[in-house]
Amino acid sequence: MFPIRDHNPSERTPYVVYALIAANVAAYLLQLPYTGSERAMLAFWRDWAMIPVVVTQSGELHGIFTSMFLHAGLLHLAGNMLFLWIFGDNMEDQLGHLGFLLFYLAGGVAAALAHIAANPASVVPTVGASGAIGAVLGGYLLFFPRARIDVLLIFIVFFRVFAIPAWTMLGLWFAMQIFGGLGTPTQGGGVAYWAHAGGFIAGILLAFPTWLRRGARGYWQRTEGHPPHPDARYSTTSIPVIRRRRK
Repeated sequence: MFPIRDHNPSERTPYVVYALIAANVAAYLLQLPYTGSERAMLAFWRDWAMIPVVVTQSGELHGIFTSMFLHAGLLHLAGNMLFLWIFGDNMEDQLGHLGFLLFYLAGGVAAALAHIAANPASVVPTVGASGAIGAVLGGYLLFFPRARIDVLLIFIVFFRVFAIPAWTMLGLWFAMQIFGGLGTPTQGGGVAYWAHAGGFIAGILLAFPTWLRRGARGYWQRTEGHPPHPDARYSTTSIPVIRRRRK
């Protein structure tokens, strides 16, 4: 189950979201020449990924920033950019272009620090925008807990798109990060669950001052947790049934 769109149209052009997507794609293209050699790829990760033990023991901090624009594969990149595309435009609406850029970068840094705190001696390179995007999800939840999100459910051969409130989808996502983090060895590789969770919490905290200026609980009462503008309406299309021909 994963989101494909929300019913929350942005009221301004999300230039920063476009620029961040372009930057992530460009960074992925730049790392492609190294993928043919394991030694070259490891050297590339050593220079530009975030390695917790390098930060804690050597004090090299640049990887905290550069790692949030790198990805381990095309699906990793595509999944993160999908989340940024769906949820980022509305956060840019709320925070403004510069405010959203600073929010995104601060969320990515907070996510990296959370990962380092959970795995200070890890030698596994960490890459991906998902910590910063976790911050976007946390901020989105604060502003629009009842915005409708269309999710695609795939179960073997069963496909269906249905709408659920943002608090349900994002709450489940956050719970998955917590349970995943608790079930993962601290020195293990794979998914950086604590970076995701840390970014999510940081996003709520970073968006909190703007939410207070909007009226805090009064903002929720005025909008009932929905976006403060009409929902987007999407036409539904049915999959045609192809009948077997008789010979």
